Amino acid sequence: MKVGASVTELVQQLLNGLSLGSIYALIALGYTMVYGILRLINFAHGEVFMVGAYVGLYVAQWFGIGGYEARGESFPLVYAVLILCAAMAAAALLGAAIELFAYRPVRSAQRLTPLITAIGVSLFLQNLAMLVFGPNPRAYPPIVRELRYEFGGIILTNIKLAIFGVALALTLGLHLMVQKTWTGRAMRAVSINLDAAKLMGIDTNRTIRQTFAIGSALAAAGGILFGLDQITITPQMGVLTGLKAFVAAVLGGIGNIPGAVLGGLLIGLAEQLTAGYLSPDYRDAITFVILIGILLLKPEGLLGVVKQEKV
Repeated sequence: MKVGASVTELVQQLLNGLSLGSIYALIALGYTMVYGILRLINFAHGEVFMVGAYVGLYVAQWFGIGGYEARGESFPLVYAVLILCAAMAAAALLGAAIELFAYRPVRSAQRLTPLITAIGVSLFLQNLAMLVFGPNPRAYPPIVRELRYEFGGIILTNIKLAIFGVALALTLGLHLMVQKTWTGRAMRAVSINLDAAKLMGIDTNRTIRQTFAIGSALAAAGGILFGLDQITITPQMGVLTGLKAFVAAVLGGIGNIPGAVLGGLLIGLAEQLTAGYLSPDYRDAITFVILIGILLLKPEGLLGVVKQEKV
């Protein structure tokens, strides 16, 4: 194989990996935000991601995307933005409801109880989605018509650019919210010490609810982008994708927002390079190989810090 062709192929794989990793990063942010505040792994987060994708599908149909396809016209960009906002809002409400009805009643219980509750909520949402949406895969509507750009043999689409742009904008928005707003300060205070935050007058219940809502909204955005990138969605799509995003959060340092983004990008790159240079059969396995490796070598994650706890 020629060197030029090898470099072109590598760059193409890297771009594809970064695109997929951006989606994982958005989902991983929800895991890491909830864990940072409650020390809880929200295993229902993958199902929130799935619900966001389906909400986007039905809102697109409500806007009449089929008519635009039949006429060969592009779907209006403003509708695409409204679909994204609607999916994020619906997922935010779902995340807040999960926190209120499932996690808050067991918040003070032993750690195993919230974990089992999270698994139960995940299974409930999976089966409910199969009843409501049907078990068969659904083709995702082209709310953004694909345009291809080629540079020296490297193909870049406007959809991948949109994935990069939306993920970057939402990540920066989250960073500014956490660092510059009163809500973000309350989140940081609760993550440090929940009881002390209560004594300082912070409404911890509202802060935790807002954390769930924001993380769920980011997952819904990931669901929309996933549908655009992968073309089809299913009620089971959140299981494996959610696990990969969880691994991304652990890899970066769970509880660390920049770490979640870094972990998501690295998992996306590892998955794409494995599929391209080894075998597509190993693309899912490499994620869990990375999980085993990081737990053995650096369990706090790449950007995590070791915290000493008094026993």
